[in-house]
Amino acid sequence: MIATQDRVRIVETRVLSDDWYVLKKTTFDFLRRDGVWQRQSRETYDRGDGATILLFNRQRQKVVLTRQFRFPVFVNGHDGMLIEAAAGLLDNASPEERIRAEAEEETGYIVQNVQKVFEAYMSPGSVTEKLHFFIGEYQADERISNGGGVEAEGEDLEVIELPLVDALRAVSQGTIVDAKTIMLLQFVALNHTLEKPL
Repeated sequence: MIATQDRVRIVETRVLSDDWYVLKKTTFDFLRRDGVWQRQSRETYDRGDGATILLFNRQRQKVVLTRQFRFPVFVNGHDGMLIEAAAGLLDNASPEERIRAEAEEETGYIVQNVQKVFEAYMSPGSVTEKLHFFIGEYQADERISNGGGVEAEGEDLEVIELPLVDALRAVSQGTIVDAKTIMLLQFVALNHTLEKPL
């Protein structure tokens, strides 16, 4: 079997935009399974890797999520206000270190018993980002701020606490439509994470 790196020949890479993040157009030759080289071109959007975490309270069977405005979703016909698990880019930090800080910044809760559960590429057809998925515990009396994110970064997050069953119902009803959040909620439900210690 031929290694993938031997099936790809980069012909040209052009930077199309380097504003918010980096958008490149790459032309390359790809060796197909039938032995024929095919010329292709793809645009890739590089925003760095990220991490996300679902905060839950096992005793109370509740989760903490946020609601925030997402412009790309808005221009695609949604009202733009997405309910999501806390998340952020790594910014040269380790995934666990970054997600602990991000969760506290967004929700105001101190996070305990953080456990990485998997990694995934969220839109591999065009976005280079790999997301690290975590679950962690919170206690109602360990909230050290109101959360809400960083105003200077354009963040204006509403913190939401709700029962896990209601969050799962919101997925089936189409109220929660954010992929990373759906994946974490389903992971917890499938693995009965709320019923046993991490």
